[in-house]
Amino acid sequence: VQLQASGGGLVQPGGSLRLSCAASGSTSSINFMGWYRQAPGKQRELVASITSSGTTNYAGSVKGRFTISRDNAKNTVSLRMDSLKPEDTAVYYCNYFDGGHYWGQGTQVTVSS
Repeated sequence: VQLQASGGGLVQPGGSLRLSCAASGSTSSINFMGWYRQAPGKQRELVASITSSGTTNYAGSVKGRFTISRDNAKNTVSLRMDSLKPEDTAVYYCNYFDGGHYWGQGTQVTVSS
């Protein structure tokens, strides 16, 4: 499975960004897709995930501000990030799991005035 992520960039506090990720290759109809992030000096953490049936899970720090969605027909997952805070600054990684973990290239999100 290959993952191609896009989006990210620099935004002011309170702003919004959207990340997208497309999976290709030997994908399974039953899987989790999601986003992790890693800030400098910190461990990689789960931001949000969504199952192939649409069940979502969010980290407490982003609940109510971020929205994850997916298109099963296109094997894509998106993360809408609103009300961004400086502490959301990190490299964000797309993840696909169907028994094995697959990772996309990281995309930088910087929230700064």
